[in-house]
Amino acid sequence: MPQHVDRLPEEADFALAEALDRMAATGVALAGRIARGGLAETLGAAHGETNADGDAKKALDVIADDMARGALAGSAVRFFASEEQDDVIEINAGGSLALVIDPLDGSSNIDTNVSIGTIFGVYPAAETGAASVLRPGAELLASGYVIYGPQTCLMLRVGKGATRKYILDPDTRRFRDLGSVPPIPSESTEYAINASNYRHWPASIRAYIDDRLAGAEGPMGRDFNIRWIASLVAETHRILNRGGIFLYPGDKRKGYERGRLRLVYECAPIAHLVEGAGGQASDGARPILTIMPDSLHARTPLVFGSAGKVARVANYYSLPESETSALFGARGLFRS
Repeated sequence: MPQHVDRLPEEADFALAEALDRMAATGVALAGRIARGGLAETLGAAHGETNADGDAKKALDVIADDMARGALAGSAVRFFASEEQDDVIEINAGGSLALVIDPLDGSSNIDTNVSIGTIFGVYPAAETGAASVLRPGAELLASGYVIYGPQTCLMLRVGKGATRKYILDPDTRRFRDLGSVPPIPSESTEYAINASNYRHWPASIRAYIDDRLAGAEGPMGRDFNIRWIASLVAETHRILNRGGIFLYPGDKRKGYERGRLRLVYECAPIAHLVEGAGGQASDGARPILTIMPDSLHARTPLVFGSAGKVARVANYYSLPESETSALFGARGLFRS
């Protein structure tokens, strides 16, 4: 029986269930550590170090990475692939699983007290670490995230099952099962994108956003609200609860041609969770779960949310340049 989380889906065999319970334990421990955020170790940089993607490491990023690896010692997880590591690490030679993780997503928000989280996914282990994690997200055995906010929640999906929600009881230090999440609402007027990058976006994304900015007077015939938290787990959690769409496209800036978010340990697990709640996730054209990563830290554009809205973005990508450059044109048929 799991020690740190209530009922796990029946699709999880013993090895997977144990690994997921250990990730839940990591979430419990991190929630406590984050709540003591006045400690100097949770703010500031860790001796000026950067992670494999060149981002400055916060001390708590490193702590979260160490905590996750430590929790998995002696488990069925053979390979460990993290945003904080340059390469895949073997931690249990006899293990049958491989775990990918962003130990602390949104850590730049720590000092502003915005929700942050831990994102993870589990694959069957192959002969090598690279072969274990450089595979389409459709092969995930499980995915999940822990969000540290007013409530600490664990969102979890096993196999092809539904996405489930658990909430941390601070008294028992155990995640309580709240059951499968309802389908992502199809009708929402919220969208999330970093509008400061407008001038760098491809014409298709500018056209999509222009139509929503035009509001009730434009081709959509209604007003929309923009959201941007700059924390992937927080954006995902809002969409799972309220619907809408999140967009982080590739753009013309050097180093952003393939987007900003990492496919292996951010986008694939999030896509797996979103699809388990009836939503969709794509790079604008291709489903995220079908994309084969070419490296551990490979990036991808990411669009996810209500299924119909993600499909509409693909329609915009298919428009000729002449139509994306005109403000309205024939685009009224893309109402969502």
